[in-house]
Amino acid sequence: MHLNPKEEITIIPEGNRQENIDRFLGYQDTYDRFRPEAPPLVAELLCQYLGGRPAAVADVGCGTGLSTLIWGQAADRVTGVEPNPDMLSKAQEKLGRLPEGQATVSFIHGYSNQLPFASGALDIITCSQSFHWMEPSSTLLEFARCLREGGLFAAYDCDWPPVVHPQVEAGYGRLIDNADKLLHSLQPEKERASKWNKEGHLAQIQKSGHFSFSREIVFHHTENCDAQRFIGLALSQGGLQTVLKLAPEQLEQDIAEFARTVEAYYAGRTLPMLLGYRMRIGVK
Repeated sequence: MHLNPKEEITIIPEGNRQENIDRFLGYQDTYDRFRPEAPPLVAELLCQYLGGRPAAVADVGCGTGLSTLIWGQAADRVTGVEPNPDMLSKAQEKLGRLPEGQATVSFIHGYSNQLPFASGALDIITCSQSFHWMEPSSTLLEFARCLREGGLFAAYDCDWPPVVHPQVEAGYGRLIDNADKLLHSLQPEKERASKWNKEGHLAQIQKSGHFSFSREIVFHHTENCDAQRFIGLALSQGGLQTVLKLAPEQLEQDIAEFARTVEAYYAGRTLPMLLGYRMRIGVK
């Protein structure tokens, strides 16, 4: 086979799935606009468990940097690691608008089970809304290699949908369920992204044998939300976005119905939205 010298072949490490990476192509702006930033409490809790300020933090599967930038003032150095080029470019674009953060924050392309850090170089590794997309055994082995003794791994996720109102939350559930059903009919199984169950994160950490202590921490965070934001949260979900790429007309009616429900509830108001978080941690 003859290759054009300008062509580049990207070989992803074993254990990673191209379908999982490609799931997040093309909607980085929607994702970044509507998804919640990581609450500051994340850094506070992990610094408390570490016993001080971390010198080096890696935020793996960092997406557009919503979970990385909270470390700008809380750590000496933080590196966001992301395999998806669109998400990574958005994170780097945002960093370029924050000159005060450039000294401590950087974003690089990389994979969870093949990180560009020396053994024992990191104090904390985080995965925000991302660990379920990673092959857990090889990823945890690599995390353990990169963490120093006493270092922390934390995988944290928020529950969907946020706590708002039964009617609105039910509408969210119907839209996402309908999108998932359409996805199964539109895309062959071998081409679909696949994920591990978030409820198994703590068991995976414990089973790995790399951590001397582990537990789950549950907390919440409140943000203001209007109708546009809540609709955007639903539209930022990867399964729904995949359907919009394949057959957008098949979701038009469902999205319109959901939007009417949300707009009727908010009625032009901005209201508190409660986000529940589950953090699973391991101490090396």
